[in-house]
Amino acid sequence: MDTDLHELYQSILLEHNKRPKNYGAPEVYTHVENGFNPLCGDKVTIFLNLKEDYIETVCFEAASCAICKASASMMTEAVRGKSTQMANQVSSHIYGLFSKGSDAVIDLEKEGELAALVGVRKFPARVKCALLPWQTLIKVI
Repeated sequence: MDTDLHELYQSILLEHNKRPKNYGAPEVYTHVENGFNPLCGDKVTIFLNLKEDYIETVCFEAASCAICKASASMMTEAVRGKSTQMANQVSSHIYGLFSKGSDAVIDLEKEGELAALVGVRKFPARVKCALLPWQTLIKVI
């Protein structure tokens, strides 16, 4: 990954950590799930308000590292308004980016800010931090 792209990805992660989207418990939600990573202590809670099979609202709270919080923020933006089936597909796609031996390159134009998560692959110990919100989303759905 070239230096400019790495810096762009890093700035996206930092921005989502500093100013997370959809942070805090919503007034109304139909589903809630807690995720915990015992290796590092990250905790995340995902709140969903499902209307029929669509994610009307998705919010989170976290006591976690910057990578986990940024990933949760990006996750909420990626799945809000989508069907639960589509949210599962997005989650599977993210998992695929982190699977062992994956050297998948993703396009910022196509993937949007989710492309920034690819940079975490260089730090294997932090992959679980990036995936915790997605694992919790799958459980809550």
